[in-house]
Amino acid sequence: QVQVVDSGGGLVQAGESLRLSCAASGIIFSGSDMGWYRQARGNERELVASISSGGRTNYADSVKGRFIISRDNARNTAYLQMNSLKPEDAATYSCYVFRSPVYYWGQGTQVTVSA
Repeated sequence: QVQVVDSGGGLVQAGESLRLSCAASGIIFSGSDMGWYRQARGNERELVASISSGGRTNYADSVKGRFIISRDNARNTAYLQMNSLKPEDAATYSCYVFRSPVYYWGQGTQVTVSA
């Protein structure tokens, strides 16, 4: 059974940093793509960052230069380092693991950024 667990959210002030983690089990992690979506109340879901099984990364324009996605295949875990956080980054962040043709989702973690 595949399990994906999000963690690392919290409340920070603008300009501070957070690191999200996404731990997967029950899946061949090294052969899977991973990433995070976020959704704030009243907004559409947005792909924030992704990393392929080969390490290729992709970022939303709104987070380029501030967020860094990485993965540790030995720990079956991906990370999203979020720096210089802005109030508009506040949302529920949900990680996914994609191993074709199925997406597996974490439960989501809340990020709140005060001005």
